[in-house]
Amino acid sequence: MTAFEDLMRHERETQALAQVAGRLGWDQETVMPRGAAEQRGEEMGAMESVLHARRTDPRVGDWLDAIDPATLDAAGQAQLRHIRRDHDRARKVPARLAAEIARVTSVAQAKWAEARAADDFAAFAPVLREVVALKREEGAALATGGDVYDAMLQDYEPGTTAAQIGAIFDAMRPRLVALREKVLAAAPAPRLAGHFDETEQMRLTRAIAKQFGYDMSRGRVDKAVHPFSSGSGNDVRITTRTSPTDPFNCLYSTIHEVGHASYEQAIAQDYLLTPLGQGVSMGVHESQSRIYENQLGRSRAFTRWLHGQMLESFGDFGIPEAGDFYKAVNRVEDNYIRTESDEVQYNLHIMLRFDLERQLIAREIEVEDLEEAWNARFLADFGYAVDRASNGVLQDVHWSVGLFGYFPTYALGNVYAGCLHEALRRDVPDLDAQLEQGETGPATAWLRENLQRHGGLYEPRDTIRRAAGQEPSEGPLLDYLEAKFGALYEL
Repeated sequence: MTAFEDLMRHERETQALAQVAGRLGWDQETVMPRGAAEQRGEEMGAMESVLHARRTDPRVGDWLDAIDPATLDAAGQAQLRHIRRDHDRARKVPARLAAEIARVTSVAQAKWAEARAADDFAAFAPVLREVVALKREEGAALATGGDVYDAMLQDYEPGTTAAQIGAIFDAMRPRLVALREKVLAAAPAPRLAGHFDETEQMRLTRAIAKQFGYDMSRGRVDKAVHPFSSGSGNDVRITTRTSPTDPFNCLYSTIHEVGHASYEQAIAQDYLLTPLGQGVSMGVHESQSRIYENQLGRSRAFTRWLHGQMLESFGDFGIPEAGDFYKAVNRVEDNYIRTESDEVQYNLHIMLRFDLERQLIAREIEVEDLEEAWNARFLADFGYAVDRASNGVLQDVHWSVGLFGYFPTYALGNVYAGCLHEALRRDVPDLDAQLEQGETGPATAWLRENLQRHGGLYEPRDTIRRAAGQEPSEGPLLDYLEAKFGALYEL
């Protein structure tokens, strides 16, 4: 066998083991007994030890050195790029530290869920201090003297720096704040009324998942505290959550996660269990979930079809007209919760988290300061006070599992989705006529062909540039938001 064949065989086995570890995470979030948290932490730590050993195996470096990239096609060269980057990063992190992060974050995730249910940040703070200390140590190892937070970002959006993200956010903030103020000053949109059977919500949400192209023969929909997508290739699972008074929470969480899952399912089968066989970055990944959820799922055209489905499923819910239903779907109002936030305010939630986690990693604040810092920043940004920890610092799972550097990719995903949506409407001129019939096929086919099937073949920004036909920028997103909500609220 050639060095490249040996390398790829090793990589496929590593990727397969990583998928097994991911399945343990899915199990923990969905059906694992509560009393198993400590044992699961040990299991996750053991799996991470095995994975770290494989990623830092000296043979990987030898194989990389023995391969002449000029003998490979574009896909082979891209495989080398990913493997070399991951190998170099893994070698910088001691095996002991990698295993301990996996163990502690698994335990911390369970403690976060308990603390969130009890609205008790103090109960979560001790284990969060452990997580932050471990992630600071890991970040310092990865940075090798450079910026620690920038080093963390590379796990989620390779090639991006905090300064670049900060510049995008600085450009977005004034227009978002101005739009928010105008919309909130306008007459409020209608609101759903009544009780919505949760079994029927799950039936409808599975039907909508299929409507958006989610292949249920290679996936499943379950319930979890925090909706997420897990897996790649031919086993891609999603979760959602239900509320008896708010079916939109279930339906749009599902559409969002279907965007993630459809990306993974659409990647070329030739890339299965290789670095190219998964989404290229979290920002690009989020572009898929957000364009499915917002530009498609919350469009005037699609909500006209969804209105009929809702009436069939739930009967009278106080909004007989499709136009008013569209307004209800896109209602802008004060909301503590990021995942339930409207398109106008969502990115402001991300900016808060981006600034706080940078300060936390830089030791400008400590864990014991975090709840107070969150509440003060939220009051300054949104104009009203956080009422309880589950609506504030405890609402997101990310810090409990050590995902520092992840949050800003959500806003990058919105920026990327704005660029893709502009190109999609140019290339599929009858998009609205299709969506009014509940037909998402032309849109999802365009995304599959132009972006999803490539997986990790290109770098993140290049992936968007190739699909959208332009360099990524915040302009298309802001133009879309101002046009949509200006018309909706008659500004």
